[in-house]
Order: sequence, then C-alpha cells, then structure tokens
Amino acid sequence: MLTVHVEADDAPWVDGNALAGPLGEIMGTDLTVAELTCAGCRTTRPLAAMRVFDRAPGLVARCPGCEDVVMRVVRMTGRVLVDVRGSLIVSLPVPTA
Repeated sequence: MLTVHVEADDAPWVDGNALAGPLGEIMGTDLTVAELTCAGCRTTRPLAAMRVFDRAPGLVARCPGCEDVVMRVVRMTGRVLVDVRGSLIVSLPVPTA
C-alpha cells in the first residue's frame, strides 16, 4: 500500500464536496448527499466523506477506509464520464414534494 506523508496545508486530496459542482451540472442535483458502498471494504459513506484527488485530468474519489477508488469523473468536450465500478451501490435520497 502506498503511504503519502505531506504537510497539513498540502494534502494530496480534498473531501467529496469537490464533486458537487461537476456532478450537479450533469445530474441536476446535489450528489454529495448520495451514499456509496465501497466494493473494497463494503463500508457505506456519503460521497462528501470520500477523499477526492483533483490534481489529474479528472477527479478520483477514494474510500477513506480502504483507499480503493470508488468513483472517477472526467470532463471531455461535450461529455462527462462517470465511472462507479468501485462502488457496489450508489444510494440517492428521494426528493420530497
């Protein structure tokens, strides 16, 4: 397992709230309230609790428990690719009327 030691001000990741804008644009709702069940450790957590690595061409969300990738988001010209192969379940609350 890769261990990264960094200063607190230079963390290599941000929390899952970094996905609110990109996913909200394409889904039309705030997905940070969605819950993901990690395929690696089977733990369910809100998307906002994931560790998002944003220093690449896309965004990579990792489980804070086992560090497995649970979601990838890549913006291309005219498209956004969302890969959730690392999640067993993505659970969304039903909007109230």
